[in-house]
Amino acid sequence: MKKISSLILILSVFFSSQLLAQIYGEKDVEICNSKFQLAVDKNLSEKPLNEVITEIGKSFIGTEYVGFAIEKDGDEQLVIDLTGLDCTTFLENALVFGRLIKKGNTSFDDYMSELTFIRYRDGKIDQYPSRLHYFSDWIYNNTGKGIVRDITKEIGGEKIKFNLNFMSTHPESYKHLKETPSFIPVIKKQEEEISSREYYFIPREKVKLVEDKIHNGDLIAITTNLKGLDIGHVGIAVKEKDGRIHFLHAPLAGSKVQITEVPLSDYLMKVKKHTGIMVLRPVEPKS
Repeated sequence: MKKISSLILILSVFFSSQLLAQIYGEKDVEICNSKFQLAVDKNLSEKPLNEVITEIGKSFIGTEYVGFAIEKDGDEQLVIDLTGLDCTTFLENALVFGRLIKKGNTSFDDYMSELTFIRYRDGKIDQYPSRLHYFSDWIYNNTGKGIVRDITKEIGGEKIKFNLNFMSTHPESYKHLKETPSFIPVIKKQEEEISSREYYFIPREKVKLVEDKIHNGDLIAITTNLKGLDIGHVGIAVKEKDGRIHFLHAPLAGSKVQITEVPLSDYLMKVKKHTGIMVLRPVEPKS
């Protein structure tokens, strides 16, 4: 019996390690540890959360943009790629590291747990539809979890109506919807629920007028005029030497994480599909 139990334990460890090898690599662990070491070196745990998020976000400057990096074959699982980021994974990681540093939870297991909590509906992985694909849904769910506070309305936001249907009407653009069509009705139901909610945004031509109400380290979600979508881009507000709010983000394929040369309000006016912003203020975690 002891031999059988030992064999079961060995096999369990083997298959667990194989699963983990699929979702992250040694380089990801190394980068994760480097962020926690940065926190020690700069005594970040003593700073307000928004300042920690800003520092961590800036530490990713120069990281390559990689689209669809967390889309992998097989069942939905937590996928980590800190060597290449898209706009959402960049924002998520800056927020996750910020919260962990403030809580004093600095192991790789802590990191995986916190990332799962933020990335998935109610913090639980339950197949592909459990991931918070639409960022307005991400806002709603993470507001409910006490992770962020949507301050858009209180700083002068106007009502906006989302009519989401892009994922359900373009399943060919999504690996898992192509492979598992039974997910499409589930996604469609989520789109209808999200579209029924009340949201606010600040039109891009009015962003400069409320800039003094946006803080360093606030999370910025940029609304889009692309049909069937809600948010086209996300990033972090940073106050630069000119005294203006700029935009720290992972822009697009072929580029790297960077801060806009021009203030956020000017950046928005340059991109036709950007219609305005939603502003989220990270909530200080309980230690």
